[in-house]
Amino acid sequence: MNTAAALNTAEAKPLAFPIPANVYAETVVSVKHYTDRLFSFRITRPQSLRFRSGEFVMIGLPNAEKPVFRAYSVASPAWDEELEFFSIKVPDGPLTQHLQKIQPGDTVLMRQKATGTLVLDALTPAKRLFMISTGTGIAPFASLLRDPDTYERFEQVYLTHTCRDVAELTYGKELVSALAEDPLIGELTHGRVTLYSTTTREESPHMGRITTLIGSGKFYTDLGIDKLDPETDRVMICGSMHMLKDVKELAESLGFEEGSLSQPASFVVERAFVG
Repeated sequence: MNTAAALNTAEAKPLAFPIPANVYAETVVSVKHYTDRLFSFRITRPQSLRFRSGEFVMIGLPNAEKPVFRAYSVASPAWDEELEFFSIKVPDGPLTQHLQKIQPGDTVLMRQKATGTLVLDALTPAKRLFMISTGTGIAPFASLLRDPDTYERFEQVYLTHTCRDVAELTYGKELVSALAEDPLIGELTHGRVTLYSTTTREESPHMGRITTLIGSGKFYTDLGIDKLDPETDRVMICGSMHMLKDVKELAESLGFEEGSLSQPASFVVERAFVG
């Protein structure tokens, strides 16, 4: 069923609770389940919403007097007419146990401010950009990979995505393979984006934690590239708390410095999490 048909056949469900003040109430356009742990969804975009590619918003559901909100990176680029999100499913998660059941036509709440550290303006100019992600931490990079500004600022982009199982890598593979056909940035991405997918549990062509693969040099050998160098490279990191800590330490050991909007530098980390 296409998106339009899905919306047309979805019955508008009456809301049991009022929409809180200063919160957007948006409509689910489409939902795609990848595994029993991962799904993505698209919602309508408020006309007044402005955000930088790579930022996150606070998402909730109208299912309580005081809804639970969690941080979700916007996976769609800043120019998109809809908002895309990539989420885990936590059986007893305060939000995701309910969010994973949404269908086209349902209402999703969103606070009005977008924020976050994974933005291009927090990095100084360089030749190569490395996006290091685990699990749903790939979401902000899905936004940045579809933003023309990324290709204005960097010659080459390397996206790493590490998950436990092969099926969990599907979102990233589909994302990168679709870039060439993107009407806005397809030509810009030609020969400039490399995806490096790894698994930590199920057998796959590249196995292991990304810090181990970088530390051992296998990462560079597999891709046939020069080692990370703060003179030529910039690094963005998003994913599990453990990975953030390890990659941050690794980057700093190589001479990278953490940047921010007020003081751009050579790497940035996102510390907002979904639960």
